Amino acid sequence: MLSVNYRALTIDDCEQIKNMNPSQYIKRAWRDVNGKRQLVDINYQDNDWPGGYEHHFNSLRETILQDGYAVGAFDGMNRLIGFATLNHEFFGVRSNYVLLDQLFITLEHRNKGIGKKLFSIISDKGLEWKADKIYICAGSAEETVAFYFAIGCIEAVEINKKLYDNDPRDFQLEYSL
Repeated sequence: MLSVNYRALTIDDCEQIKNMNPSQYIKRAWRDVNGKRQLVDINYQDNDWPGGYEHHFNSLRETILQDGYAVGAFDGMNRLIGFATLNHEFFGVRSNYVLLDQLFITLEHRNKGIGKKLFSIISDKGLEWKADKIYICAGSAEETVAFYFAIGCIEAVEINKKLYDNDPRDFQLEYSL
């Protein structure tokens, strides 16, 4: 049985993400086909961080430095095996959204409930901040989108245009707190 310890991450912890395995085999992904979103076979092995390691390292640091919240999951050897970040900047016209900026689990420890626990901890922080909803730009891989729907996310009622334009293939999701 895997023993997992969860705690807030500090700037000093950020370097530990380099020891995580972010790779993912993506059999199917959601794509726009003739104006309709559909699952298509892409059979793609992504061996690196989406957008590169530096992007995720810098985003993690920035979240912590900008009074956001980062939480890590550590194994029994105190190795970082997952993390999630919540940015403290509120946005939205009708709802007070905060952005789930990152949620990653190292390949070896996926499908063990770690992502659900990290999301639960992030949700508690959003409630503490008095946010209405968490906004998620979910990658288009079938498993990624299925994870978010399984934990109760829905397609975003209010789309953040800046986030959407960053990657139009992402699913714009929300989670009510």
